[in-house]
Amino acid sequence: MIVRFQAGAAEEVVQEVRERLERAGLRVMRSLEPSRPILALAGKLERSLAKELAAHEAIERVDSPPVPDVLLVARGMRELHSVVDVGGVRVGGRGVVVIAGPCSVEGREAVLDVARAVRSAGAHILRGGAFKPRTNPYAFQGFGVEGLRQLKDAGEAVGLPVVSEIMDAADVPAFLEHDIDCLQIGARNMQNFSLLKAVARVNRPVLLKRGLAATVEEWLSAAEYLASGGCEQVMLCERGIRTFEKATRNTLDLTILPLLREWTHLPILVDPAHACGIARLIPALSRASIAAGADGVAVEVHLDPSTARSDGPQALLPGEFASLVADTRVLSGVLGRNLHPAPRAAPGRA
Repeated sequence: MIVRFQAGAAEEVVQEVRERLERAGLRVMRSLEPSRPILALAGKLERSLAKELAAHEAIERVDSPPVPDVLLVARGMRELHSVVDVGGVRVGGRGVVVIAGPCSVEGREAVLDVARAVRSAGAHILRGGAFKPRTNPYAFQGFGVEGLRQLKDAGEAVGLPVVSEIMDAADVPAFLEHDIDCLQIGARNMQNFSLLKAVARVNRPVLLKRGLAATVEEWLSAAEYLASGGCEQVMLCERGIRTFEKATRNTLDLTILPLLREWTHLPILVDPAHACGIARLIPALSRASIAAGADGVAVEVHLDPSTARSDGPQALLPGEFASLVADTRVLSGVLGRNLHPAPRAAPGRA
C-alpha cells in the first residue's frame, strides 16, 4: 500500500503514523518526494488499520499500487516522474536523450573513433560492451576489465558519460574503479537477483533492460529489487521480447510505454536495435518510440558494421546515426519536448 499525506503535513504526525505502522509489523519506506510525505507499506495491512489510515485527517488517501508489492518505483510514490542524472545528462523530464556506441568495445582506437562520431552527431551517452553475454560460447565475449578502461577513456576524451553492461556481482568493484557512469543490467540478467542486490548497494545509475520473455510486472519487480536495495537512480529499457515472430530479432513492445507512465515514475528508454536486429528499421522504430513517450533511445553505431565483432547487422553508420538524431530533435519539438542539450566537452578534449 502507498500512504499519501496531505501537502504540508506536520513531520511529527508523519512519524507517529510511521511508528504505528511499524508496531503493526509492516515494513515502512519513505518516498524521496519533497512536496509531501509518502510512505510505502510492505506486508499485510489489517482492515482495521486500513480504515484508521483512511480516516486520518493528515492523510489524503491510501492507494493500492497497480502491481502488488511494487512500491518504491510505483507512480504514486512521486508527484512527478523521476529524473536520473548520468554524468550530467538528465534522463527523464522534458529532455529526450540518445545513447549510442558500439555493441562491443573492440579496441582503444576503434571505440575512440566511434565515440568521436556519435559525439559529433549529438549523442548524450556513450555505450559499449566490455563483458558480452553471448549465446554461442565461441563468439567474442568482450575484453572484460580492459574494455571498461578503453570505454571510459574514450568517453572522457570526447566528454560523454558511459554505460556498460555488468554480468556478475564480482565485477562491481571493477566498474566502480573505472568510474563507469551507468551500470546496465541486460535482458538475460533482469532476474539475476544476486546481481540486482549487489548493484543496488553502490547506488549508481542503473539501466534495467526488460527480459527476453518478461512480463511488465516481472520487470517492475526487478526494478523494485534495485530500489529497495538502496538504488535511487533506476531507468527502464524496453528492448523487445521473444514471440513467435521470426521476421525480426525480437518484437518491440511499444504498447507498454503509455501503460508504464501510469504504473511507474521511472524514466523509460527504448533499444530498437536489439528489438529488430535490422539496421534499416532502427530510425523508424526510434521515431515510434519517442512518439509513444520514451525518454530516449539507445542504438548501436559502428564505422564498418560488416567487420563488427558482434551485432553488425543492427549497427548504424555514423551518417545514419546523425540523421536519427536530427529526426529525434524535430519529433521531440512536435511533441512539446526537446532534445537534451549536448554534454559539454572537457577543456582540451576532442
